[in-house]
Amino acid sequence: MGGFTGWRAFFRTRDRKLRLAMLLSLGLTGDISAWAAAEPPSTQQAGSDEQKSALKTNNSNAALAPELRLSEADMAWWRDAKLGMFIHWGLYSIPASGEWSMFRDHVPAAEYAKLAQRFAPKHYDPQRWAKIARTAGARYMVLTARHHDGFALWDSPGSYGQFDAVHSAARRDLVKPFVTAARQQGLRVGLYYSPLDWRFPAYFHIREMPENAAAFRKQTYDQVRELTTRYGRIDILWYDGGWLAHNGTDADAAWFWRPEILNAEVREHQPKIVINPRSGWQGDFDTEEGAAPITGPIRPKPWEKTFSLNENAWGYTSGQRLIPLDQLKRLFVDAVIRNGNLHVNVGPDPDGVIPEGQERLLHEFGVWNQRYGESLFATRPGPLEPVDGSYGTTHRGRTVYLHVLSWPDKVLTIPALPGRVLRATNMVDGKKIDLDQSQGEIRILAPRAGDSVDTVLKLELETSGGGKGR
Repeated sequence: MGGFTGWRAFFRTRDRKLRLAMLLSLGLTGDISAWAAAEPPSTQQAGSDEQKSALKTNNSNAALAPELRLSEADMAWWRDAKLGMFIHWGLYSIPASGEWSMFRDHVPAAEYAKLAQRFAPKHYDPQRWAKIARTAGARYMVLTARHHDGFALWDSPGSYGQFDAVHSAARRDLVKPFVTAARQQGLRVGLYYSPLDWRFPAYFHIREMPENAAAFRKQTYDQVRELTTRYGRIDILWYDGGWLAHNGTDADAAWFWRPEILNAEVREHQPKIVINPRSGWQGDFDTEEGAAPITGPIRPKPWEKTFSLNENAWGYTSGQRLIPLDQLKRLFVDAVIRNGNLHVNVGPDPDGVIPEGQERLLHEFGVWNQRYGESLFATRPGPLEPVDGSYGTTHRGRTVYLHVLSWPDKVLTIPALPGRVLRATNMVDGKKIDLDQSQGEIRILAPRAGDSVDTVLKLELETSGGGKGR
């Protein structure tokens, strides 16, 4: 996760002298004159993090190993879950400037590795993490078992140079207690793994450094095998960073990673694990990164909106800039009415403590979910297509939940539903609502009581609600 702020600024700058100075600050050496006149090599490098993420997702190869996709029945729990908590935590929490600090700050691998001997989290309490997740309403929890810096949070014989938690000041496996805590709190267990590793120069020179590239790929296969064989059932495998040399897409790098082979082995160990698309294979669900607004129709493939509560970074930062609670609620509603889940990230500090502001925000979000969760969790989108900024629907059995995001004047008109509405109530105050069902549409007078983000009307039909994404 994270960005290329320096490179974005470089490509936006047209002054040649300024570009040369910026290249030096970015750590490039040798003949950089050609670079100074260069255009962005791809839209992925010039665009925002969200745009780059979307391009990687959209470029997944649906023809590659379709037999590895889970069935609808095996995906049902994930689609019911709706909300997960993401946790970015590792050595990068020590510099407190985000998970890309090693690359962004040009820290040599040997120098960065010294952080491991300072990584002794005094208050690491995954039980508390899991309770925070449950209070928010989350049904699953995903831990960054190994990020792009290459540091593994478990005892990893496959780690190049024994760069793992057991050989750090922590002196123990930190993944196992996380898995145990999640299960004890009734949460599904997810592990994040990044094939990317900045310690390998072959990452930037795959063809030029075949021996280093072979060791680079072997580490990924060995470590994914470790994560999927040591901890019992794992419910989610969340890849990130499958692209090479920070260029192109995950699918562009499939020739190197051979994700159809990698994930076939994963399926041998974890037949029902839900896999995201960031290894170059299409995955069981799509991802969209960043807190940009969600618009458009219901998406046919299950997907997940993932972003950090701290807008500064995914990993811990000394300064916290939290997204507003209303934005968090709105993203949740807009995802669910379009067949998606919400995956909300927190970044614990070096001692393993989730910052107070993030915990408080999740608690407030959980209070709201307690009130309106019936209309979101274990539902399916539809039967009506969402209208951006106006309304959307979810359903379960004969009940349709109309999520009104804004009222046009005093009357909202929606298309007729699959069955006649027998009863309509406002979930804000529980009071009955009168409807005009005629001429192929439904007219609803704005109720007196409303929610600042989402006024949910519960509509009970004479027949099953049905709809898209059933």
